[in-house]
Amino acid sequence: MEESVQSVLGYEPVSDQQFHVFGIRHLSPAGAFHLRAFLDEVKPTAVLIEGPSDANSYIPQLTVRGVVPPIAILAYTDQLPVRTLLYPYADYSPEYQALLWASNHSAHAEFIDLPSSHSLALYEHKNRSASADADEKADFEDEQVDGETGSNEEDRKEKGQSFAEQQRKIYKKLVELADEPDYESYWERNFEHNLHKDAYQKSIYRFSAAMRDITEQEEWELAPEEASYNEIREAYMRSRIQAVLGSGHAPEKVVVITGAHHASAMNMSLPIMSEAELQSIPKASTKITLMPYSYYKLSTHSGYGAGNQAPAYFELLWQCLQRGDLSRLPALYLSHVIAHLREHGTYRSTASLIEGVRLAEALAAMHNGSQPTWRDLRDAATVCLGYGELSVIAEALARTDVGTAIGNLPEGISQTPVQDDLNRELKRLKLEKYKSTVAATLELDLRENRRVKSEEAAFIDLNRSLLLHRLDLLKISFVKKQHVNQDSASWAEHWVLQWTPEAEIQVVESTLKGETIELAAAFVLKERLEACSDIREATRIIRVACNCGLNKLMEQARSTLQQLAVDTGSFEQIAESAYELSVLLRYGSVRRIDTASLEPLLQQLFLRGSLLLLDSAGCNDEAASGMITAINALNSVALDHYELVDDLLWLQKLQELSSRDDRNARLSGFAFAILLERNEVSDERCAQEVSRRLSPGIPVDLGAGWFEGMSMRNRYALLSRVSLWKQLDAYIHSLEEESFHRSLVFLRRALSAFEAREKAAVAEMMGEIWGVDAEETGAALQRPLNEDEKEKLDELNDFDFGDL
Repeated sequence: MEESVQSVLGYEPVSDQQFHVFGIRHLSPAGAFHLRAFLDEVKPTAVLIEGPSDANSYIPQLTVRGVVPPIAILAYTDQLPVRTLLYPYADYSPEYQALLWASNHSAHAEFIDLPSSHSLALYEHKNRSASADADEKADFEDEQVDGETGSNEEDRKEKGQSFAEQQRKIYKKLVELADEPDYESYWERNFEHNLHKDAYQKSIYRFSAAMRDITEQEEWELAPEEASYNEIREAYMRSRIQAVLGSGHAPEKVVVITGAHHASAMNMSLPIMSEAELQSIPKASTKITLMPYSYYKLSTHSGYGAGNQAPAYFELLWQCLQRGDLSRLPALYLSHVIAHLREHGTYRSTASLIEGVRLAEALAAMHNGSQPTWRDLRDAATVCLGYGELSVIAEALARTDVGTAIGNLPEGISQTPVQDDLNRELKRLKLEKYKSTVAATLELDLRENRRVKSEEAAFIDLNRSLLLHRLDLLKISFVKKQHVNQDSASWAEHWVLQWTPEAEIQVVESTLKGETIELAAAFVLKERLEACSDIREATRIIRVACNCGLNKLMEQARSTLQQLAVDTGSFEQIAESAYELSVLLRYGSVRRIDTASLEPLLQQLFLRGSLLLLDSAGCNDEAASGMITAINALNSVALDHYELVDDLLWLQKLQELSSRDDRNARLSGFAFAILLERNEVSDERCAQEVSRRLSPGIPVDLGAGWFEGMSMRNRYALLSRVSLWKQLDAYIHSLEEESFHRSLVFLRRALSAFEAREKAAVAEMMGEIWGVDAEETGAALQRPLNEDEKEKLDELNDFDFGDL
């Protein structure tokens, strides 16, 4: 292995260090395995690890009993907007295994990378500078090209490549030379499967040093921000190594563990950062906490650049390495795939597993490998378990490759107050099992459970609802509320719960808003209330406060709403606010809140809305859509709280609107439909109004628009009145060609909202009106259009409607 890397890359490392440097790749099981063996051999008194030096106080907590990786160190700024840095570890992370070894052997363990306060500031500065330089470079190159002194397009693209893109290009070339399908397969076959003593340490050192040497050559034009950032970090790490050596540890008993890219820079002949230089580096105010992590977030599928494609697979590899039997990995991997298939109803035999192992071994042999790689195993699984179809086993492969594992931190581990509070609440409300990366549905019944003895058990779903609404208010992605059917909307709630590392970060960020979930939610809602400028938002805040059990804020929002309502002249805002209050009054008792103070406010809003209806209805068709929604809302309030609001006034205003010719025709028709639905219109009055609205003397826009508005309410009331359809039929027959085309704009829009069964009923009714077989007419009217009819429809779509 050493010779092959040396010959391909042409690089000889130089190392005369008295202390030991062990370069690793993050999330490398073989790296962890060989590192443990190396530590057992050297028995160091000090283990120095690349990681944020201001997290050293957390090292003992990372290794206590009950900690289950994957876990992460999270550094975050203590001012909004929150910026974060994550240092995640799996059980097979070499850094984590080094910490465990140091803990078990009472060795000094220390993180030696820049403190997170400096790293965050430098990282942000680096990204800003890189972005600005890229823009400036692009502008400069554009000028050179315009002056015909620049290079060709390919050269410009090459210069514009990022360091990561350049590195991928080198890896691609390496993969081609090694005849591998991708870089990960090359890495696994040559590094993860190499169990020879010292081979991993020496090979990865030479490999990474050579790669570093290549990318630092002038032709690759490494971004100066990237180079500077690495040099600062490495100078600081050298200063920490010097400090440990100066504290009395024998150099031969010191092991430094860094990412392989930095291993060759751990040379004390290079510059060492002084305290003055450290103080001159930009700094942000930060805090640190520990958090559970997940295999999905450790994978490259989530965008984690230092991750791998299959963290769960590499855990299996780690387990085989610990047992000293790597040859068991193919059978173990394919067994997991088959087990998942069987759990979901797809049976695969043991013979298929054996054939899969044989095929994977054959594929490995074709690449001069003694052990199949992950890619070989996936290909074998597709052929032998999916019978050539990846889709058949895709889910089983995803579970076996990435997995659903999520870490755990026991009680007492240092976390932020909000994290501790959330964990206590989840335990109190028996929701701990939902802290999983697999989405689960939770159905709540907010009503009192009278079959239990304690009050806490009787209202456990209500208290769960309060917590989930608070998390939703804080925009913590752990929870997502689902719609429920209208019949149970007052007491039932459906939630989908799925834990992710992002959710944990969002919880940590909430620390800046309050030390408990309740206080943080109150802070967010208080900010919304202070910025509130219209009654719709004020009413929403009242409802959110009610859902979150924040009674003081609910009363403050009620007071704000009352003040804003005095100057509001928007019918739509008033209707929406009244409807929100109506919903609160309907199920306030379920949430055990006193809604009496909201009743006078609802009466006031309803009265103002009723009086504004006529004036607001003098609008164009574009505004009419919002008005229809608002009229619907206010009518719902009238029906639900007829004993509280002035329903007679509302009906009177609807009567006036339905009979007015100087208001929007759709709104007049919609008001008429509501009156029909509420049996406030006699058959004689209905016939008169239909005759008047759909007479030849009425402009087609008004007549057809009125019918469109009327058809937007209870269709049963329309379908039960044959006289109405006779009048509409006569009206359409009376139109001239141009007017008929104009009417189709409204009629097609109206009838397009009808359901299939309603359209069938209309078609059969028209057959009866025309005196022909109703069923045959219904079938004829609903058959697919022929080519001639489609052409006529296209002509209609291209028709010039003038002012419409």
